[in-house]
Amino acid sequence: MRRIAIVGAGQAGLQLGLGLLAVDGYEVTVVSGRTPDAMRSGPVMSTQAMFGPALRVERAAGLDLWAGEAPSVHAVDAVLVPEPGLRALEFTMTLDEPAQSVDQRVKMARWLELLEERGGRVEYRELDRAGLAELAAAHDLTVVAVGRGELAGIFERDAARSPFDAPQRRLAALYAHGVGAPDPTAAPRARMHAVPGVGELYLQPALTLSGPCDILLWESVPGSAFDRFGDRPPGAEQLRRMREVMAEYLPWEAELWAGAEPTDPGASLYGALTPVVRRPVARLDGGVAVLGIGDALVVNDPITGQGANGAARAADACLRAIVERGDAPFTTEWMTQVFEDFWQRHARHGVALTADLLTMPAHLQGVFAAAAEHEPVARRLANTYAEPADHAAWLATPELTDAYLASVR
Repeated sequence: MRRIAIVGAGQAGLQLGLGLLAVDGYEVTVVSGRTPDAMRSGPVMSTQAMFGPALRVERAAGLDLWAGEAPSVHAVDAVLVPEPGLRALEFTMTLDEPAQSVDQRVKMARWLELLEERGGRVEYRELDRAGLAELAAAHDLTVVAVGRGELAGIFERDAARSPFDAPQRRLAALYAHGVGAPDPTAAPRARMHAVPGVGELYLQPALTLSGPCDILLWESVPGSAFDRFGDRPPGAEQLRRMREVMAEYLPWEAELWAGAEPTDPGASLYGALTPVVRRPVARLDGGVAVLGIGDALVVNDPITGQGANGAARAADACLRAIVERGDAPFTTEWMTQVFEDFWQRHARHGVALTADLLTMPAHLQGVFAAAAEHEPVARRLANTYAEPADHAAWLATPELTDAYLASVR
């Protein structure tokens, strides 16, 4: 029986733990800083739009527990707003597979309970570096799936793969009930508004503790007119300010939010992430090594929705690598190769796509303009969010983009 410890009870950590419990020969311990009840009663943790490829991973593992409850999102309506109140470009991006968003307070709390029901062990406590070293010494493999705080800092930043050294956006998110739809008779859609030099707004239907809702992710260029939430106002005040800015820049959206209200006292989330890639292995006191996965190693700005999707696919890759390892020792060389394989197959593409959406080089601006005229371009753009490896085939360089757009035209 191989003993595996997982630190962190988020998408990557719990998915990995539940995956190992479904395979004979593994004893799994998860260390969580919060109980399921504390998760449900706490603040929201993310915006977690899950695209089709990641949902397929969950479905194959028997973990897509909300398919009949969470809204299925098949398309994204995009609007370019070059100046306040002006809708310059509009187009719809259709997804080949529906996306879904389930409040992580709902999802992770249930997965944590499920892990215990299936024979896993959960320790509810906070770990520092010394505690992690003690845990790792008692297990065959210890995986760290915590993207913030002291433990995330044990993994060295990989400067060659980290495109930024400061946050590119200031983030504010709000879960709300009572948000109107542009067409109440249509199926649920996500909405995206881009205001060059100011920021972006993403709205997605979701499932929260009190049922279906809408999540607004507010991405502000630091110091811009959108950057009004640095003091982390409570939900009602956050909503008032959002309506105020919408009335100036996006009056059609402000009308849809006229009757909205926060879903619960924990409906607000604030932050500013520096996109970063970290090295996958950390050595602790006593020489013991631990492996990082998920946002312990790869942190993307949520502008492309890669966070939860990347974590799901990282957990799946790590699970397969552990099982394939059999009884062989989990060496540092093996740990490094696990991440390198995942980086080459998936993670590097999400990092590149996110960097491009944050900086909007000229050739990508051309893609958005073409998407407003050609449905195939809009569709391919939508599905590159879902499968970022396609970025390398048509968005990675101006030459690739020009060749593709010429073929469409």
